[in-house]
Amino acid sequence: MKTIGLIGGMSWESTAEYYRLLNELTRERLGGLHSAKCVLYSVDFAEIERLQVEGRWEEAGEVLAAAARSLEAAGADLLLICTNTMHKVADQVAAAAPVPLLHLADTTAAAVRAEGLKRVGLVGTAFTMEQDFYRGRLAGHGLEVLVPDADSRALVHRVIYEELCLGVIREESRAAYRAVIDGLVAAGAEGVILGCTEIELLVRPEHSPVPVFATTRLHAEAAVDAALA
Repeated sequence: MKTIGLIGGMSWESTAEYYRLLNELTRERLGGLHSAKCVLYSVDFAEIERLQVEGRWEEAGEVLAAAARSLEAAGADLLLICTNTMHKVADQVAAAAPVPLLHLADTTAAAVRAEGLKRVGLVGTAFTMEQDFYRGRLAGHGLEVLVPDADSRALVHRVIYEELCLGVIREESRAAYRAVIDGLVAAGAEGVILGCTEIELLVRPEHSPVPVFATTRLHAEAAVDAALA
């Protein structure tokens, strides 16, 4: 079994989900008392969030690159960035350590294509929905990506940072997210990518009229597959 290196803490609420899923999936595949071999570098999200807001992405990337080097030194055989948004600096992180980086957008796109879908909605942080680093990566896999309107994007972003990252789950926010998803479906989305790891704490498959693609689970599944290959 290979050792999985996790760059987490962004937020720790979703990193905890990564840890749970990696271990559950490993036990499902191997049975008994098996659990995932992994090492975790958890950053202080307040520092990263400040750099995001100030547009200092290269500095944020260096924080994650340093984490990648530490994980490689600790024995990691592959790396995960446990957040969609910080895949904006994925190339910087991948260049920092000589072990493979499993890109979250690639694993998500593969799952969407496996379902035979081509047009998908995307909800996530404003950075993920509005910038090209994630949408462009999905488009490179032949997908057409739809995002909510400006007011809906602001709502989705606010709930992530002011509620979900703090472990706060509100039914009114779930209802608001369902309305955003309904809008994407009305615009032609055949499925919806939950493009922020915290959103899976709020939105489940039963909350959407079309398939939802839970990026944390998909990333964890791909990591376990790679670790056991």
